[in-house]
Amino acid sequence: MSKFSELLKTPEPVLVDFSAEWCGPCKQLKPILEQLKSKIGDSAKIIKIDVDKNKSLSVQFQIRSVPTLILFKDGKSVWRQSGVVPANTLEGIIKQYV
Repeated sequence: MSKFSELLKTPEPVLVDFSAEWCGPCKQLKPILEQLKSKIGDSAKIIKIDVDKNKSLSVQFQIRSVPTLILFKDGKSVWRQSGVVPANTLEGIIKQYV
């Protein structure tokens, strides 16, 4: 978990995708996040956390449904949403914090 905490403190925004292998909407979100990564490049990081394999993080961030996306800037949560979000919407949100 300390690596995760350190990652959140990087100067770039970090979009965390809390998901699960069994989750249909999470599977829909995967190509959206891949498209987003190609658009934003290195200006932000995108990481995926499996809630079933990382239960302590799920509890810490109060994940109640998947997928849940949380954007961190300077170690603090600045945006959060559950469900599938379009790539252009995510891009606009991330650009506010770059």
